[in-house]
Amino acid sequence: MTLVMKFGGTSVGSADAIRSTAELILNSKQEWGNVVVVASGMGSKPIKVTDLLLDGAYAAANDDEETYKAYAKQMRRIHYTAIDGLLSPDRERQAILADNERFIGRYEALCQAVFVLGELTPRALDAIAGMGEQMSVRILAAYLRELGHDAEAVDATEIVVTDSHFQAAAPLFDQTTEKTQAHLLPILERGGIPIVTGFIGADEHGVTTTLGRGGSDYSGAILGQALQADEVWIWTDVDGVMTADPRIAPNARSIPTLTYREVSELAFYGAKVLHPKTMRPVVEHNIPLRIKNTFNPDHPGTVIVSHSETPNGFLKAVTAIKDHSLITVEGKGMMGVPGIAARTFGAVARSGVSVLLISQASSEQSICFATPADSAETVISGLQIEFAVEIAQRDIDRVWAISPVSIVTAVSAGIRGTPGIAGKLFTAVGDNGVNIIAIAQGSSECGISIVVDGDDTAKAVAAVHELIVAHL
Repeated sequence: MTLVMKFGGTSVGSADAIRSTAELILNSKQEWGNVVVVASGMGSKPIKVTDLLLDGAYAAANDDEETYKAYAKQMRRIHYTAIDGLLSPDRERQAILADNERFIGRYEALCQAVFVLGELTPRALDAIAGMGEQMSVRILAAYLRELGHDAEAVDATEIVVTDSHFQAAAPLFDQTTEKTQAHLLPILERGGIPIVTGFIGADEHGVTTTLGRGGSDYSGAILGQALQADEVWIWTDVDGVMTADPRIAPNARSIPTLTYREVSELAFYGAKVLHPKTMRPVVEHNIPLRIKNTFNPDHPGTVIVSHSETPNGFLKAVTAIKDHSLITVEGKGMMGVPGIAARTFGAVARSGVSVLLISQASSEQSICFATPADSAETVISGLQIEFAVEIAQRDIDRVWAISPVSIVTAVSAGIRGTPGIAGKLFTAVGDNGVNIIAIAQGSSECGISIVVDGDDTAKAVAAVHELIVAHL
């Protein structure tokens, strides 16, 4: 059986964290047989190596020659402290120190070039951003070898083939599968443990790319698909996906099982869960994806599946996304006029703004939609230009916004066919003194979204969460 495990920055953030991670890897290998590890760059709060790499590069582009040098020294301290705490002087310590110095030296050279040119291209950013992973996997693999196990650090640039869309590259799965199997299967067949860099890949010309948001998690899913793994585990610092943000709902609990659609809905509306693109490679191939807690490894976490055979008929989770504006286009002359909606959202698209929620009155006298609050003025200006004639003729009375508002979304794939869910949700929110400004529900019935005043966000989330907890 093959298990792919991805570890985040906190799991490799120090010598102690790496020891604990190594123990998890070895325990899993004993149970599963074949284990492939994907690791992020080192990251212990509040310092993340990837942030240091990028912030230093941006500083260099802004004519600052000191910051990246200071960050290079800081990265040396972080990595060298971990290496000294893990590796023996008479074994691989000096070699791994030299490896890390090579990457940090290259980082300084790239930043110096950026400083001289005064330009930081997406290609240069990708070359810089993935160095944290390249350093951390070498340390983790060397420590496993020090413990007497066959472990090999693998740069994903050798196996994950992508397009050339720097900063958010898309994997080319056929080429990636071929290279991954050719490179990793021999390591597994001899009983070894591949330790692969997350977040990065390379295009067809061998140029380093990065996979964008959730890149290291995405790497785990990509390798899971390429190797036809039995499961993929994402190790993080929480017990899976929670029913709500524990800061708002202290009695929040982890959810044992979620479907891909449910997690996608939660991620879209602000929950700190996996990005939908991360899950697709494995879920579409019926490979379970499990989110587990490095610091509580016995907890089963949350498993994400393509669909649930016995969906829960009630709500599973609630999340909120804040700092939005609800923009309304309204007028008595809109009724029955073709193309109003198309022109509205065409104008929004030309403003370069994303719409998160749409609601329209059945009388067609108003359309409202939510956008980020800091984009409201731009969107309203664009709409006023688009409908200048209709506004002058009083067919459209006004274009206006309520701000700030929050979108509170309750999620469960089992809402379909379960009567009364919406009514209970609205009653719970109303009984807690929260006014609902707008409502939206997709035809898939996977989620119900309400718009509330920004000041009522916590009350609305807590009210919905009490409904969820009552049915657990």
